[in-house]
Amino acid sequence: MRAFLAIPLPETTADALSDLQAECPVGRTVPIENLHLTLAFLGDQPEPVLEAAHEALGTITLPGFELELAGIGAIGGRAPALAYIGTSPCPPLKELHQRIRGRLHGAGLMLPRERFLPHVTLVRFGKNLSATDLARLGNFLAKYGGSRVAPFRVDHFCLFRSTIGKGGPIYDELARYDLG
Repeated sequence: MRAFLAIPLPETTADALSDLQAECPVGRTVPIENLHLTLAFLGDQPEPVLEAAHEALGTITLPGFELELAGIGAIGGRAPALAYIGTSPCPPLKELHQRIRGRLHGAGLMLPRERFLPHVTLVRFGKNLSATDLARLGNFLAKYGGSRVAPFRVDHFCLFRSTIGKGGPIYDELARYDLG
């Protein structure tokens, strides 16, 4: 089962991001119901591994916190794969990520070592954007790069299953882990 851990977004936040997505002149926007902030991608895992991870994640005790989405950028350098909105500095978010990694490790699920870049993917791009599309993307980033969305309260995170289909991925919430 393909799975990931993420913070789901409140409706008002998703609506504000949808407005930003509408301004991007290139790429495929992520459907509003799929917008989330990934904490850890677990990849394809057998059910017993996910059950062990679920048990371990249920032991995380941290207070809830405020999170502000801010700063639009692109990942992929000269051949961007996606546009995203990042977060303002948020030590509690970093702490949550570190605790999740630790609990997953303790449950026997080893994640690759990579820098945590908290973000919400807004738009995905196909391979080989034309020079015109790259210029249009550059203009979008220049105009909206400093965008911010009103802060929201993070009081839980979720385990999701991702099912890939012809119309794009479908995300199903498998478990919820409350903070606070």
